[in-house]
Amino acid sequence: MALAAQEKPKPEEFKVNPLEITKPDPLLPRIPKRGTLSPEEQSRLRSAIDELDAQGLALYKEKKADEAFDVWYRGLRLRRVLDRVEEVQALGRVGEIAWQNTRKFDAQVITKRLQEIQKEAEDKKALNLELLQALGQAYQQVRFPEPAVKVYQQILAQERQQGDTEAQEATLKTLAQLNMDWFNYPQAAAVYEDLLTQAQARGDRVNELAYLEQLVYIYNKAQQPENALRMKQKLAATYPPTDPRLPALKIAIATDYEALNELDPASQNYQDAYKLAWALRQWAYASEALQKLAALYHTHNQSDYALQVYDVLIKTQQQSYNFYGLMNTYDKMGQIYLEQRKYSQALDVFQRGMQLAKSLQYQENYFAEQLERVNKQTSQQ
Repeated sequence: MALAAQEKPKPEEFKVNPLEITKPDPLLPRIPKRGTLSPEEQSRLRSAIDELDAQGLALYKEKKADEAFDVWYRGLRLRRVLDRVEEVQALGRVGEIAWQNTRKFDAQVITKRLQEIQKEAEDKKALNLELLQALGQAYQQVRFPEPAVKVYQQILAQERQQGDTEAQEATLKTLAQLNMDWFNYPQAAAVYEDLLTQAQARGDRVNELAYLEQLVYIYNKAQQPENALRMKQKLAATYPPTDPRLPALKIAIATDYEALNELDPASQNYQDAYKLAWALRQWAYASEALQKLAALYHTHNQSDYALQVYDVLIKTQQQSYNFYGLMNTYDKMGQIYLEQRKYSQALDVFQRGMQLAKSLQYQENYFAEQLERVNKQTSQQ
């Protein structure tokens, strides 16, 4: 009964780790300790392994993946007597193919070997910058983010000791992207904040803008309106006054203020966005800013201000021939007038909405219902 209750072993549990096969290889009758091959022997072995890699690739292209991996594993075993960096790079290449083809067992085997190499090098105090970089790349290829991040942090520490600012920036970008790829937004933001500080210190306007935009994206994704707002304000300050990107950015700033329940700056930024968009003839952004501003007023019991904004919005939508937008604006105004029990004004805007609905052959029944509703409430007064 006890045996029957046990969970069935998975097929992978019966597999032999192909990187732990110790049977002598004809290409290397006796595997010597690393470093005992002469340069000529190393060269011949590399050429043989390259041929194995090519054979594996040919088999893979013929849809013979199992046979291809058998050949690649043979090459990987042989690489152990060569350079560690070469072995890690090869593991990364094969591991990426395993990951792309959802070969879980193969990806695990390769990942395990990468970790063994890293631990061996750490124990021997031989984890140099070149090997760290190879390991970081390989961990990325097998989609193993946690050790990849740790390796790149070690790389960054060494680069900082060497004072190599250009290499530091490249490593920070890699770290940021790694964290982004795995949705670790707080860590990604911390790295981009570091990159932003460096770009500002050296007056690098191009990268400053790029990092600000990334931080805006990250803080939006992380739903952190305070931090998002801080970055958007910095970004807005870098744009020229008539930059065509400003209206959308001002709307985003206003939205963050609204999320933080700071109504006055939200209102001001929506108004600024509208004015900029109107000047730049960006009718869609002009309409969006007014719609959000009217909704803000209406939500906070300032319906008269909302109606004033809708009046301006009507002119904007007429300017851009946005008839569907106009129809919706008349509807929103009608609803506010109904709340205020101003039935004659409600009737007027619903009739305008009905005219547009008929011309567009859209939502005619809806506006007919609204008109009936107004007439009913008028008769009950």
